Amino acid sequence: MQHTLAKAVSCAGVGVHSGQRARLNMRPAPVNTGIIFIRMDVPQGTGTVPAHAETVSDTQLGTTITNEHGVSVAVVEHLLAAIAGLGIDNLIVEIDAQEVPIMDGSSSVFYEMMMLAGLKAQGALRRRIRVLEHIEVVEGPKRASLSPVADDSLTMRARIEYTDKTIGVQQMAMRLVPGSFARDLAFARTFGFARDVDMLRSMGLARGGSLENAVVIDENGIMNPEGLRVEDEFIRHKMLDAVGDLMLAGAPIAGAYDAVQPGHSINNKLVRALLATPSAWCWEDAGSLAEAGEGIRATA
Repeated sequence: MQHTLAKAVSCAGVGVHSGQRARLNMRPAPVNTGIIFIRMDVPQGTGTVPAHAETVSDTQLGTTITNEHGVSVAVVEHLLAAIAGLGIDNLIVEIDAQEVPIMDGSSSVFYEMMMLAGLKAQGALRRRIRVLEHIEVVEGPKRASLSPVADDSLTMRARIEYTDKTIGVQQMAMRLVPGSFARDLAFARTFGFARDVDMLRSMGLARGGSLENAVVIDENGIMNPEGLRVEDEFIRHKMLDAVGDLMLAGAPIAGAYDAVQPGHSINNKLVRALLATPSAWCWEDAGSLAEAGEGIRATA
């Protein structure tokens, strides 16, 4: 069945790019609502921003969604990844600033908060998007594709390659099933290079960034005193980002995601390419997901 939160839950923090403090209130939503952001700091009636690939307006160092009134919510991907990982279909996210707080740079805080609130099964069948044909997007050295699968899961595979020896070449493959997001991805933090900080801040970005909410790399390696959470935290965060970006399709995807040098731009172009190709996908009732929901609660 479709799922929402059992009760409302809130948090607050700073935006990694704006540096502005924001408060989030995540509350239950009726069936077939989807994921809706509502800006509480703008005139009433103008702040509703649906989380969908078609509302994505910017993908520079984060995914930004914008409505017809020009009202935006930035850096939505970490929260959306946690929502997808929990199997939540319907949710209202109220926010009083333009950017989702970065918290620790991962999805863990959002995931744990919603776990504490609990999930509620709703009186309607969940729908998923089943991939029927191979769809691929290429941008220079970057490539991302979606292909059909025999089962009902989203399988994921990605590879990154950096000249910086701290990251180097990393790759990962997994199936997004109940419990796997919490176990394998939720904790992986965003990352960047110390050499880029001044340039980013001159562009109005990374004003809220710090060693408390990002892994930072300099010429000597990892600057964070605690080091990495796992050796391949970099590729795990790229996979986390992809889970959030694919959530913008509007429903869970049954398909195989495969990417080289993935990023928000190519992820969004891939989802748009899929949705724009009617022969490449179809709606499908997911049947009763009560057991899957219980699995999420029991194994996370």
